[in-house]
Amino acid sequence: MNTRKKKKRRKNYIYFILSVSFTGLLGLIFLIVLLLTNPRSVQFGNIVPGHKAEEAQPEDLLKKYFASLIKADYKTMYSLLDEQSQINLSQDEFISRNQKIYEGIEAKNIKTEITGIKEQVPDTVISYHTSLDSIAGTIEFENQAVFSKNDKGRYALSWSDRMIFPKLTSTDKVKVTRHGAKRGKILDRNNEVLAGPGTAASVGVVPGKLNQEGTSDIKKLAVLLDMKEEAIEKALGAKWVKTDSFVPLKTIEKLDETDLLTDNPGIDTLKNKELQDSLIHIPGVMITDTSIRTYPLGKAAAHLTGYVQKVTAEDLEKHKGEGYNSSSVIGRNGVEGLYEKELKGKDGYEIDILTSDGLVKEILASLPKEDGRDITLTIDGSLQKSLYEEFKEDKSCSVSLNPYTGEVLALVSTPAFDSNDFIRGLSDKQWNQLNEDTNKPLYNRFRQRWCPGSSLKPIIGAIGLTTGAIDPEEDFGFEGKSWKKDASWGGYSVTTLHTYKPVILENALIYSDNIYFAKAALKIGRADLEHELNRLGFNQKLPFEISMAEAMYSNTDTIETEIQLADSGYGQGQILINPLHLAALYTAFANEGNVVKPYLLLKENKAPDLWLNQAFSAEDAKRIKTALIKVVNTKAGTGYSAHRSDINLAGKTGTAEIKASKEDTKGTELGWFGVFTADKETKKPVLIMSMVEDVKNRGGSSYVVKKVKGVLDNYLSDNR
Repeated sequence: MNTRKKKKRRKNYIYFILSVSFTGLLGLIFLIVLLLTNPRSVQFGNIVPGHKAEEAQPEDLLKKYFASLIKADYKTMYSLLDEQSQINLSQDEFISRNQKIYEGIEAKNIKTEITGIKEQVPDTVISYHTSLDSIAGTIEFENQAVFSKNDKGRYALSWSDRMIFPKLTSTDKVKVTRHGAKRGKILDRNNEVLAGPGTAASVGVVPGKLNQEGTSDIKKLAVLLDMKEEAIEKALGAKWVKTDSFVPLKTIEKLDETDLLTDNPGIDTLKNKELQDSLIHIPGVMITDTSIRTYPLGKAAAHLTGYVQKVTAEDLEKHKGEGYNSSSVIGRNGVEGLYEKELKGKDGYEIDILTSDGLVKEILASLPKEDGRDITLTIDGSLQKSLYEEFKEDKSCSVSLNPYTGEVLALVSTPAFDSNDFIRGLSDKQWNQLNEDTNKPLYNRFRQRWCPGSSLKPIIGAIGLTTGAIDPEEDFGFEGKSWKKDASWGGYSVTTLHTYKPVILENALIYSDNIYFAKAALKIGRADLEHELNRLGFNQKLPFEISMAEAMYSNTDTIETEIQLADSGYGQGQILINPLHLAALYTAFANEGNVVKPYLLLKENKAPDLWLNQAFSAEDAKRIKTALIKVVNTKAGTGYSAHRSDINLAGKTGTAEIKASKEDTKGTELGWFGVFTADKETKKPVLIMSMVEDVKNRGGSSYVVKKVKGVLDNYLSDNR
């Protein structure tokens, strides 16, 4: 062998040694890494061929399956199925089946506990217990899952529908039945319905009976029903609609057949008949009865009862978990909103497994319905309606209560809307008319605060007596019809309408003398007047179920000027008070100085709850009451128009000037009249406080007195 060949061979040998050494080194590194990451894949230093990691065990796969179910990760669940299961059911079919069932029953809080594992070569059977919360309550069951190995030695789930529920097969259905709870009724004190179940007329179309060229008919329908053509076409084009389907379009008032039989049917009844006659002449149109919430007093109690509407997506989100669904209604305002929880009740549900024939195979869960609770109010529906009818053409509010118990008998705001219109569905035109009406029929006036004018004078008089600032027999001096304290008031003066002598408290109330009460306020002083008004509930919430605007005596924290203080004495200045608050304060004169707490929910024990114990002394309250009796029962009194010979009444009128400034000579006026039965033993004790806007040039407060008299004549002559 020559030297060149020897060198070449040695060189190749060196390469071989290096190569082997390098390969061994790589192998050693690989082995170390494998040991660190997957120690179970190495046995006695040797790598198990084709087994790079420990295979998932059946119990781990089952846990993963239910963990994915909790997350609604149906794709991962499907990936755990064996080959045959996936042949039997596609991924889309699997997802659809599981999603519809679990989401349909509103499954949540799904919990699974493995109770046993049994090897049955070649399968492994795992027993487990499942519990879940559903729309119909808790569902619990024992079940089994079967895992088999594939040709690669890996476990997979042999799936069937019984993995959802043990008795469920592929041909069965899971059905959720809702048993709707009846909404509670709102009743008045005489068990007359203020809000409850009723019947309306549902106008709809059977598409297959429309003319082939139905465009003109749809136009007619749109005009008659005050709907947009697009809305009708959209309803007719819904996916569920078939040629013989009844497609409801609008709910209208049911025709009053009894009214039609009378000699003088109402105008509304005649209009309704004309409308329905026109509708049924259109081919395909049908009118059927439908159950709705109804408000028998309509506009007369609209601001009191409020109304219900179908829930919105926002409602469902806001009230999640409170039992609402897409077909629920919810109280929007008034008593419907105030007592929503009590009125709505709870729907019942049943979850069944049905066979392909529709037979019940198993009841999985059942939750009985709970009908809503009836709410009985202290309201007297007849008085409520009477006040509305008397004032319906005015911008006004009236409250009434039993002055000896605090039971609120009426809460009226005019003009008003009809709650029934909201139930039947307002058109855009109707909604715009309500919102654009300058008289504001949607505005709830009995919840607001208003300038009381002279109707506050009895309260100021009682405060003057309580503080000792007023001697009831002191003659404040005759000033004529205009007065100002001194030159510091500049051109401003207080005016009054009547002159009389002597100028003492009782006469000042009878003649409603602004000058006397301006002087009285100055005698009381700012600090004491503010203190006493605060004691009487000013700048505080009225203790009543319905939230009312707080009374105030200044736009700032205090009465700032002497003129403002003087004006406050006769209910002007910046004094504002809610009518129910003022009515409650008047009860002090009927109850020896105690102010009773007004309440709306009827209770068996009618003993009064006191809001302000001894707001005034019994002696001072009696003195004011005596004067208020004379306001109504002497010819000089401003409330004499309400006088009755059979029942003793006490009251006070008030006219409040509403001006943009002191120099304003074109301001409007609010007219007030507060009146109550002066004798506790009166068969039907009542206190009414009414306010009417814009009474200037209409008689001022006397306009209100005449209206209230009509209501009292009707109410007090009713001996039910």
